[in-house]
Amino acid sequence: MESGKKAEAGPSTTTRGGFDEKLERKRETSETPPAVAAAIDDDEEDDGDAVDNGVPVAGFVPGPLLSLKEQIEKDKEDDSLRRWKEKLLGCVESDLNGQLEPEVKFHSIGIISDDIGEINTPLPVDESQSGHPLFALREGSRYQLKLTFSVLHNIVSGLAYSNTVWKGGIQVDQSKGMLGTFAPQREPYVHTLEEDTTPSGVLARGTYSAKLKFEDDDRRCHMELKYSFEIKKRR
Repeated sequence: MESGKKAEAGPSTTTRGGFDEKLERKRETSETPPAVAAAIDDDEEDDGDAVDNGVPVAGFVPGPLLSLKEQIEKDKEDDSLRRWKEKLLGCVESDLNGQLEPEVKFHSIGIISDDIGEINTPLPVDESQSGHPLFALREGSRYQLKLTFSVLHNIVSGLAYSNTVWKGGIQVDQSKGMLGTFAPQREPYVHTLEEDTTPSGVLARGTYSAKLKFEDDDRRCHMELKYSFEIKKRR
């Protein structure tokens, strides 16, 4: 259902916990949110160099970080190569300002469900809606979250999300997934997360609080959205 254009974006992957099972244990136990996974060590060769949090301490010298503007200007005299780079990166030189750090700007979050159709909410959420459920679904409903965002300044690599859900102060679910790698472009990206199903039963009904967080592979946090939603009895 994704309608936006991606740059070198791999397939989305999602890992989930047992939503219904955790709800059944809600009155018996309290769970601690799992720690954020450590960064994967890209340098797996046994060269005897010490490694600290996935970053080699010695023996490896990464190249300098260049802005997209600098990368394009390196071959400015070659018009065909410059146009190829602009096409590959999804932007033109006039859109770039030389900033090194990428920025992801989220425009809206939506919910898609056979139960309610599609509802989109502009971001940031209006203060008048603060404290009110972002959406309400009936138990046993299939749904997807839809996001519209732009990437500015530089390529954002390994953009991933985590969505943690609580009920009555107890964590009952957490999902994680990879969106991919995106280059700056004039048109916003539109990305739909994996389909999910709301739990059913007496314990499942009620109001939930949640936190949706987006980070890249350099652990830059591009958005952290706290919201609430409601699950109602199916008639």
